[in-house]
Amino acid sequence: MPIFTCKIGSSDGKILMKELDAVNEALLRQSLEEQGYVVFELRKKPFQFLLESGFGRKKIGNKELLLFNQELLVLLKAGLPITQALDTILESGGGTLNEILTAIREDVKGGMAFSSAFEKFPRVFPHLYIASIQAGERTGDLPQTIRRYIAFLKRTEGFRGKIIASLFYPAILISVAVVAVALLLIYVVPTFSSIYADSGGTLPLPTQMLINFTGFLKHYLLLFLGAVFAGAVVFRRWSETEAGRFAVDNVKIKTPFFGPIATRYAVAGFTRTLATVLGSGIPIVEAMRMSVGTLNNKVLERGLLSAVHKVEEGSKLSSALESMKLMPPLALRMLSVGETTGSLEEMLGDISDYFEDEIERNLQVLTTAIEPAIMIVMGVIIGGIIITMYLPIFKIASTVS
Repeated sequence: MPIFTCKIGSSDGKILMKELDAVNEALLRQSLEEQGYVVFELRKKPFQFLLESGFGRKKIGNKELLLFNQELLVLLKAGLPITQALDTILESGGGTLNEILTAIREDVKGGMAFSSAFEKFPRVFPHLYIASIQAGERTGDLPQTIRRYIAFLKRTEGFRGKIIASLFYPAILISVAVVAVALLLIYVVPTFSSIYADSGGTLPLPTQMLINFTGFLKHYLLLFLGAVFAGAVVFRRWSETEAGRFAVDNVKIKTPFFGPIATRYAVAGFTRTLATVLGSGIPIVEAMRMSVGTLNNKVLERGLLSAVHKVEEGSKLSSALESMKLMPPLALRMLSVGETTGSLEEMLGDISDYFEDEIERNLQVLTTAIEPAIMIVMGVIIGGIIITMYLPIFKIASTVS
């Protein structure tokens, strides 16, 4: 949906600048005028295709969102109304989040519900967060809902940080290997090839092939990079279609070793999200529908939606998930016990902990194995290049002897 930059005047005489989604300019103008605003200017944002594909969007990081919610929770517990709490937060902040919070404050002052004001920024705030705010308004205990979401953010951020840390060293090794090979191909091989060209002798086939390859890179590198970039853009656009996304996600979960890790990671996020939403007082079917999107995998989402239908028809959650074969028997037994004892929320959290611990163990094995593997591959490639370039010298030495 197109995004418009709007310059409007409010009923109290203030001039506001907002970014709003709308089907077209006429409908947006009509909607704003019906809300009592005076519309001075509506301008469609340029490069909409970049915005739609994910480039250039305003994003609020989890850490920034966590800090905002911690401040909001303290102020609400102190007894401040929402508008005064937002005013206090705005006095000490800045940046993109403050621009959005300013617009939210104006909407809340105008009588809009707190969650509805957040709903106007779906690209900025996660759907789960907006749903949590709605649940807090519904139950009348917004601070408790925010506290649950803060705990959820801390847990997910901590787990994501562990994954990034475990993959950091292998990423450094791969980067060093790529740089080393690039330097050899760009600087070392051309130096040897010019020396061999001056000598006028016949080169061994491996050496000649390597020199031809570096010559190809030298003349067509920019064209190659352009083709790679164009291919990446086309692939990205295709992967955002329904069929493309499904095909890519299917490959993700069927890849040996990495597929099970990706599946466990998705299910761990789903169970933790479901526990958080259920704890906010939302019925299980609605909570499952809200949590399905956190899987971030169309194949798994399709399977879980079928599980949602089974729960709607009266099946137990454990029975519905058992048919998907996503969880091991131990996790399903824990889920069944949670349903029987009325501690489903707690059991879902324990299941998420179980999956996260298993992922950490798998990543530990992966990083332990991949480090020497990278070193071996790097040594073979670099050693192969060096030996290939020295083959003519070995040939000359054998001829002389």
